[in-house]
Amino acid sequence: MKIAIIGGGPGGLYFGALMKQLDTNHEVTVWERNAASDTFGFGVVFSDETLGGIGNADPVVAEYMSRRFARWSDIDIHFRGQMHTVGGQGFAAMSRKELLELLQRRCIELGVDVRFSTMAPDVEQLSAEYDLVLAADGLNSAVRTKYAESFKPSLDPRTSKYMWLGTDQVFEAFKFFVKETDAGTMQIHGYPYSDEGSTFIVEMHEDVWRAAGFDETENEVFAPGVSDAKSVAKVSEIFAEELAGYQVLTNNSKWINFTTVRNENWRHGNIVLLGDSAHTAHFSIGSGTKLAMEDALALAACLHEHADVDNALAAYETERRPVVQSTQRAAQASLEWFENIGQYKDQDPVQFCFNLLTRSRRITYDNLKLRDPGFAQTVEENFARLNNSPSVAPAMFQPHKLGNTDLVNRVVVSSMDMYSATDGVPGEFHLVHLGSKAMGGAGLVMTEMVCVSNIGRITPGCTGLYTDEQASAWKRVTDYVHGNSNAKIGAQIGHSGRKGSTKLMWDGIDQPLEEGNWEVLAPSALPYGEGCHVPVAMNRSQMDEVREQFVAAARRADAAGFDVLEVHMAHGYLLSSFLSPLSNKRTDEYGGSLENRLRYPLEVLDAVRQVWPEEKTIGVRISATDWSEGGNTEEDAVGIAAAFINHGAQFIDVSSGQIVKNEKPAFGRSYQTPFADKIRNQVAAQTGVSVIAVGAVSSYDDVNSILLAGRADLVALGRTHLYNPQWTLQAAAEQDYVGAGATWPLPLKAGRRKPPAARTDAVRPRLSLLSQTQEVDPTHVRWTPAKDAQALATSR
Repeated sequence: MKIAIIGGGPGGLYFGALMKQLDTNHEVTVWERNAASDTFGFGVVFSDETLGGIGNADPVVAEYMSRRFARWSDIDIHFRGQMHTVGGQGFAAMSRKELLELLQRRCIELGVDVRFSTMAPDVEQLSAEYDLVLAADGLNSAVRTKYAESFKPSLDPRTSKYMWLGTDQVFEAFKFFVKETDAGTMQIHGYPYSDEGSTFIVEMHEDVWRAAGFDETENEVFAPGVSDAKSVAKVSEIFAEELAGYQVLTNNSKWINFTTVRNENWRHGNIVLLGDSAHTAHFSIGSGTKLAMEDALALAACLHEHADVDNALAAYETERRPVVQSTQRAAQASLEWFENIGQYKDQDPVQFCFNLLTRSRRITYDNLKLRDPGFAQTVEENFARLNNSPSVAPAMFQPHKLGNTDLVNRVVVSSMDMYSATDGVPGEFHLVHLGSKAMGGAGLVMTEMVCVSNIGRITPGCTGLYTDEQASAWKRVTDYVHGNSNAKIGAQIGHSGRKGSTKLMWDGIDQPLEEGNWEVLAPSALPYGEGCHVPVAMNRSQMDEVREQFVAAARRADAAGFDVLEVHMAHGYLLSSFLSPLSNKRTDEYGGSLENRLRYPLEVLDAVRQVWPEEKTIGVRISATDWSEGGNTEEDAVGIAAAFINHGAQFIDVSSGQIVKNEKPAFGRSYQTPFADKIRNQVAAQTGVSVIAVGAVSSYDDVNSILLAGRADLVALGRTHLYNPQWTLQAAAEQDYVGAGATWPLPLKAGRRKPPAARTDAVRPRLSLLSQTQEVDPTHVRWTPAKDAQALATSR
């Protein structure tokens, strides 16, 4: 093959070297506009997994890298005057300059034509003359821009500012310095990369950056290689204590906003993107160099395994894209966590450390327990202390006071519409459905949305609380729950609004009924989506009528024996549609500003709260974001939650979306938890109001991790409880938990022990004569530079 590579960074050089190894007859040419000695940055970090791949692909490169690595396993987190060390992580880093020099030499040894200080020819010309053109031209890729219609890139510039720096202080571990200043919260990401220095990245939200005066040089244009000396001096002053007399080092150091790069396609004909030109991931979860070298390995392998370039590039993208997307999801969660780090400034230090470690959702409590059992135990003990619990237990089984209601644990069966009622009356199905979930061990079981009127139903199968017959049927359910479990039961009351008069879910979700239609109401005469009902814009009389229907439903919920009441203000139903600017286009005092859009939902909450008994608990469910341009954002959600809290809501149940049909949610594991986290740590925790997280949470490990990190007070699970009604009790058995947080009904108690499974429970014999003892604790490995180790040996 004849291969053209645009960009002589690690990814491009490594790909060139690999291709020459696979076939010395390949003709590989690299164009790099910078000189060979022009190297920006300090250290690059690799995972053991990536290093294993490099070792398999090119032992020469791997062997040299291994001799230059700084290796360690600890993370030191400095926060609020305390330092906590977490071990068992496993890091390897080296100088970016040394890595480039190695790859440059390797390419020359193998016969790659590397042309430094040379601009590449026009990419169209290269595409015509070469079998393959690799665009490894970085974040600001000219090739990606030229063929944007094919690659379909999206660039997401973020709000935080950061600067790559170094220091001659050699850290022993990965260092997070989180510092509260007069301007706000700033953080340092630091790690060693050699015997002589460490990477020292300073990062902060743009608001903090401006408040600290770093914007003084905002309009200055720095030539390539020139650093922002004024800002560097200020960083040195602010972090003087952390630097401990050592120097800050610069290398083309200036303020940057991180940009997340994504492309719908990575190839255009025989042109393919690699590394930062194709994708970026925030530095807090790994290096771009690591990703680029992984790209190079996968691309070289696919080209070798397929007879033609087109199939090889298709195979490469098919193989590599899911890996990159997984990394980018973790990186997105991590960068957003650091953007919002200021909301944790008052958090307990141990909880903060766990929060930081689990920010990307790749590390969980169980995962941490494998890496560093000692710190995991500290986290669990600290959670018990923070919650005044007399005993240490898995977080999900710690009790919680929800408003005025005592819950035996922190697991909630989320509200799930069942569409199985007749004329709004719950039947045998609802008794079994909710009764089994309560007997399954959850601390709180929530009903589906119980509708406040006949025309407030979503479908003909929805339950209601607008007749005494319905209330009596619900009383049978609550009596069963109270008589056969330790669970509390809550009613979620709501009005379907413009999403009503539709078919049962399995007959066509959100599709209008073909027969038996009823009039639907909304703040404005706007349908939910194409093909949906056009609602009636409510007048004042209708608003008063619906408000009183909520009041009547609340009274019936009390009479039916419910412990908790949740007013449904999410998912695009009536009250939710008042909150969203996408569905509320009113020009009176109930539309326009967020304050106005809140007015009617607050009227309803106030009226319901007046009739709901003080000794019971009341809260609301909200959609934290509309997932659609022009709709409510998570920042709006904080204001909405604060308003409900000010009007007496004792908990906020945080969901998202379903406001408009053309929404674009970012689905993923625990994808809604960051919204609960923001609301809890910005407005709820200070007032003693509980926050419930919900959405794609399915494992007890995730539940424990969310709680231990302080992202929510309770976790609601829906589909998980459909899969296994006894999920909570099973989680207790699997964690060997026995206590008040998971009480087995007496007839079921014999099932508490996890059933044995073939050889997995076999008892193994001792097969070694001598015990293998280790002099060094493998959990905590610190980086000791060679010169320091030599000096230590000499002193002995």
